[in-house]
Amino acid sequence: MTTTRAPATGTHLALWNTLQRLPFGNWLFSRALCLKAPYFRSVRPLILELRPGLCRVSAPNRRSVHNHLGSYHAIASCNMAELAAGMMTDATIPTTHRWIPVGMTVEYRSKATTAVTSVARLDPIPEFGDDPTDLVVPVDVLDADGNAFVTARITMHVSKKR
Repeated sequence: MTTTRAPATGTHLALWNTLQRLPFGNWLFSRALCLKAPYFRSVRPLILELRPGLCRVSAPNRRSVHNHLGSYHAIASCNMAELAAGMMTDATIPTTHRWIPVGMTVEYRSKATTAVTSVARLDPIPEFGDDPTDLVVPVDVLDADGNAFVTARITMHVSKKR
């Protein structure tokens, strides 16, 4: 079995790094991401940090993401978790591999009535070989005080590109 350490310049990560040299680069990257995957536009995400093993995404507290109780909606929280996990996975795996989410376990710990930040983190970063693997990505969705009001474990199926 051949193993590959993730390169520092995947396609999306290379674009992220290039745009970071421009004013509003993270805003431009986030808008482009929402053009590619329009569903994420519903939470108005802003990618704050992206590197192998880490992605931080923020989203404002707006009426359109509220539930009937006036707090951040559970599914909007899941949307934030999936976005952070997907971008972190994309930045982490080798460019010879691909990924797709195949499962999600979510715990709703409390409610949030503030802007939120979703953090996906892998430490240590695993090695990826020729055999397909399932990568479980832990994600915390934090309120403005840094409290994790939602935690998720998103399973990403990672395999070599055809």
